Amino acid sequence: MLSEPAAAPKLQELKRARIAVAVVFCVHGAVTGSFATRIPWIQDHAGVSAGQLGLALAFPALGASVAMPLAAAVSHRLGARNALRGLLALWTLSLILPSLAPNLVTLCLGLFVYGATAGMSDVAMNALGVEIENRLDRSIMSSLHGMWSAGALIGSAVGTLAAHLGTDARLHHALAAAALTVFGLIACQGVLDLRSAPDEEAPPRFTLPPRSALVIGAVGFCAVFAEGASLDWSAVYLRDVMDTSAGLAAASTTAFALMMAIARLAGDRIVDRFGPVRTVRTGGVLATAGGLLVVAAPHPALAMAGFGLIGLGVAVVVPLAFAAAGRSGPNPSQAIAGVATITYTSGLIAPSAIGAVADVTSLVVSFGLVTALALGLVVGAGVLRSAGRESAPVSPRDAAVPDRRP
Repeated sequence: MLSEPAAAPKLQELKRARIAVAVVFCVHGAVTGSFATRIPWIQDHAGVSAGQLGLALAFPALGASVAMPLAAAVSHRLGARNALRGLLALWTLSLILPSLAPNLVTLCLGLFVYGATAGMSDVAMNALGVEIENRLDRSIMSSLHGMWSAGALIGSAVGTLAAHLGTDARLHHALAAAALTVFGLIACQGVLDLRSAPDEEAPPRFTLPPRSALVIGAVGFCAVFAEGASLDWSAVYLRDVMDTSAGLAAASTTAFALMMAIARLAGDRIVDRFGPVRTVRTGGVLATAGGLLVVAAPHPALAMAGFGLIGLGVAVVVPLAFAAAGRSGPNPSQAIAGVATITYTSGLIAPSAIGAVADVTSLVVSFGLVTALALGLVVGAGVLRSAGRESAPVSPRDAAVPDRRP
């Protein structure tokens, strides 16, 4: 057993690694924010219609779903640090591709690569985040995802300024990609340099998610569906159902995003105190109450409060699902890739599913579906227990000693 002086540097190393991974999450989010603000410019440059743009914007999720299972094999071959360094650099540099596309075909191809690199780097950084969380024996995944949201906000702010100044998106994205690549490479120097044991069998390049990932992913599916539906449709709901002004309708989306960010940044303390199961179950109750409030609200203020409750309730579910997946089997990257694939799919189909249901019935009925899925969090929260820290507590002293040597 290590002596106290020998164990102390390990704990400091873990704390530095946590900061490094948090910066990686921030960089990853900044790429998304930088891209999202220039979509109108990219649409005009590629000369595509609104319908064609909608088709093109499905390709990032398609690319991510196809490529994410590869992340485990890359990490096994190169080691966690080198894999994250390479995958994150590919992701930041891929920001350049969509703005260069002159037509629909090249835009779809560029967005496919953009999504593929996003998904693989997403799996790699979440796997490292879970490893650090396990060794520290306290929740950090919620705040890491909060850092992603902060990065997206920073990227969006810079992109908004660039759009306001009329800056060519090709120049904006080239400069942003260069800066974010440098920041990402510097941050990756501080993450844990985990490597597979020499006799460890390499994971398959493509494989179906393990059963544990499917069950955990189902909980993530419910949360991401509610998140995607509320983010994309809350403003439309207030405008069309509640007959509000465009400004007030937009404020509902802001309220939702704000509650998500606050909950994620504060979520780790709540999870450490109450555990992932009770946290998700309580969040499901809040999200269900929010959905009922949206559906039954007689006044726009109550509907906005309902959307805020949905954001508050679902905010920490995906970080906890990734954390649970990383503890559910011998290959964290493979399990996380499975959960990520399910949640990406949910995020892809949610906006269109809400629109399809609304076309046949109404938006009120659509958010009745969202409410039912939010209730699924209450029912399904227990699946996080078997993989959670409640089942296998680790002392801080033991958590400072790596299971796998760098």
